[in-house]
Amino acid sequence: MASDKIVITEKEFEAQVKELAVKYFGWRFYHPYLSIRSVRGFPDITLLRPPRLIFAELKTDKGKLSVHQAQWLWELRKVLGIEVYIWRPRQTEHIVEVLR
Repeated sequence: MASDKIVITEKEFEAQVKELAVKYFGWRFYHPYLSIRSVRGFPDITLLRPPRLIFAELKTDKGKLSVHQAQWLWELRKVLGIEVYIWRPRQTEHIVEVLR
């Protein structure tokens, strides 16, 4: 029996989050062009809409955090005034609420 669940790649998910954030809610969006030269584990996207600053790691519904990603997110959560998330495609309603 085939699954009715639609599976999207992390890149496709990133495009959806970017469209929501920028087009519908007026956030500034940053994602490194070539993450191979970035610091290991740094969150996938940074969103800015003063007074809010968000760092989000994007994962597929089955994707797992690396040790480096978990360390970055742990440290960033200790900084007052910023928001840190791990977002997955199945959390679209939650993402919309955060960005609203």
